[in-house]
Amino acid sequence: MKRLSIAFVFLLTVVVSSVSRAELPDFKSLVKKASPAVVNISTVQKVPDQQNYGFDFKGPNGEEIPEIFRHFFRFPGQEQGPQQRRAPQSLGSGFIISEDGYILTNHHVVKGADEVLVRLNDRRELEAEVIGSDERSDVALLKIKATGLPVAKIGDSTQLEPGEWVLAIGSPFGFDHTVTSGIVSATGRALENETYVPFIQTDVAINPGNSGGPLFNLDGEVIGINSQIYTRSGGFMGLSFAIPIDVAMDVTEQLKAEGFVTRGWLGVVIQEVNKDLAESFGLEKPAGALVAKVLPDSPAEDAGLREGDIILEFDGHEIELSSDLPHQVGRVMPGSKVKVKVVRNGRNEKISVTIGTLPDAERPLKAARKGSDETPENNRLNVVISELSQAQKDKWNIRNGVIIQSVLPGAGANAGLVSGDVITMLNGQRVESIRQFVELVNKLPEKKSVPMRIVRRGSPLFIPLRLGDE
Repeated sequence: MKRLSIAFVFLLTVVVSSVSRAELPDFKSLVKKASPAVVNISTVQKVPDQQNYGFDFKGPNGEEIPEIFRHFFRFPGQEQGPQQRRAPQSLGSGFIISEDGYILTNHHVVKGADEVLVRLNDRRELEAEVIGSDERSDVALLKIKATGLPVAKIGDSTQLEPGEWVLAIGSPFGFDHTVTSGIVSATGRALENETYVPFIQTDVAINPGNSGGPLFNLDGEVIGINSQIYTRSGGFMGLSFAIPIDVAMDVTEQLKAEGFVTRGWLGVVIQEVNKDLAESFGLEKPAGALVAKVLPDSPAEDAGLREGDIILEFDGHEIELSSDLPHQVGRVMPGSKVKVKVVRNGRNEKISVTIGTLPDAERPLKAARKGSDETPENNRLNVVISELSQAQKDKWNIRNGVIIQSVLPGAGANAGLVSGDVITMLNGQRVESIRQFVELVNKLPEKKSVPMRIVRRGSPLFIPLRLGDE
């Protein structure tokens, strides 16, 4: 009986082991097919020659001045001496997308380079032309003079789901054609200061030098461009991010045609809808993008979008998180008309918006402003307020509201209001004056959350306000 049990356990172990091995992907054939299209990218920068400024370094008796002392010599008009060519630095990876030499990589890999060198799978090294580079998406398009090149197969990143196996090929630390694998951890991930890319998050080992390299699915199709890692140590920590290939190819087409990228622009400042805000706006659950500010002279203002609107759908796409909205808006061609579904004062409405062109960060936005007098006032929130001065309106680019001078214990303090906050909207109504604000406060219901829009140090923000809980 004991021998039978041992035999059974052994057999079960073999079966489980066989099943486990059968379920694990075999990357060998994928790597053989995909690797030839992956390239190493290095750059060259030219720097001033600091060792010879066009003069002979001779002493009073004609002797040669030692090299170590030459950097002390400076001659008028010669501060920027002859240009020297630095040795190529291996900075990243890329992949070929056409037989005639178009290559995709990251913007940050080629940024500031005087020359870009591409090393192919067959060891050839060719100089590349930067056709275009887009900082917002971190995508760059290169071109080398070659034909009959191996081409990476482009996939569909919109079909990706968390848990899928993926594989990266690149040149981490200059080690060409290094293969690492993992799974998709999440899709549509928003990163700070990267509002126009819904990143693919993976646990694939990505390190310096992988940037710009392809991320493959099990069919050998490129579904992303490896771009960033999250790290506290400077090395891989299990969090890496890739640009979805559908986003990258949209950018590529524009770079190829125009050399730059044009994006759609709505003209709103948005914030996340949390549980308390959802309750204050009468939503069943947190969802959507809350419009904290409508920029003047913007498509949103022209279409009639209002501060306090919650955008639930844009051009047929559901907006679950506020970070979903910039991705969708940026991909709409300027001049297109789209439908925007919003919740306004507890009711669903659909608004037609003609999308504009995303302006440069430095583009000034004009705003009409009104003057007012300062008058302190107390109210049910137990805050001391005054009218906004014209200087304050100009400083924060605000059209309306009242400013808090001091906060006393009470409902305002409980809501998190502080001195200097500007209250611009209360319970869906714009605040135009102290008198109107007091009237609005007096009409607020007891023990029910209502939304209040404030501007704090120039940044708009909605907070939930609840009276009667002191």
